[in-house]
Amino acid sequence: MILPAWLVREAFPFAPQVVASLSVVDEGAGLPVLFSHGTPTWSFEWRHLIRGLASTHRCIAPDHLGFGLSPRPLEADYSPEAHAKRLSRLIDALKLERYSLVVHDFGGPIALDEALNRPERIERLVVFNTIAWPFTDDARLRRMARLAGGGLFKWLYRNVNMSFLISKSAWGAGPRPASMWSQYTNVFPDAESRERVLWALAKSLTGSTPFFESLWDRRDRLAKTPIHVVWGMADTAFTLQC
Repeated sequence: MILPAWLVREAFPFAPQVVASLSVVDEGAGLPVLFSHGTPTWSFEWRHLIRGLASTHRCIAPDHLGFGLSPRPLEADYSPEAHAKRLSRLIDALKLERYSLVVHDFGGPIALDEALNRPERIERLVVFNTIAWPFTDDARLRRMARLAGGGLFKWLYRNVNMSFLISKSAWGAGPRPASMWSQYTNVFPDAESRERVLWALAKSLTGSTPFFESLWDRRDRLAKTPIHVVWGMADTAFTLQC
């Protein structure tokens, strides 16, 4: 794989391969751990965990289509349900019969669809701020979803990089070095890509309601799975009220 010039190799010292049309970091050996990133991030967000776990685990971190080092075809569907189907194909291509799953942000619903379809494959589940339910039962959430999927947010995503403004507010009080943040912003340098890939997930909060309902309706399938929840309290995007 030809790596982009903007990628800081000292921070991301891995050699991704293309598997099932996605860029995939596959490091270490042992029980597989599959990482599913959110938006507008990519496998770069898992770099520290990969380094820490690769001595004892096989760490697998794909970039969802359109994100990170994965391709961005014009004709592709960038809804969460389409990402979920692609991730399922990747899991089959890698022959992952048993693995632990770590999810964050929109990486939650994308990966949990497969986990709920085949819960017997999930060794453990670690959940960082995410969602697995529709934004329909609560008036505040319905307003948020309608706003995110409306014309104003579409314009903001295209023209003022709204997704990254939200991400910075969700980062909490920690440091945001420019050298680190550029590894995310450089992936989406133009308005068209931000609308096609990033806003597609924002508008899914209303447009993909049946998909989110299906996740919530199947939640009991993971009742026997060990689940560890890590929730960043300063995250303004995925709060405890979600």
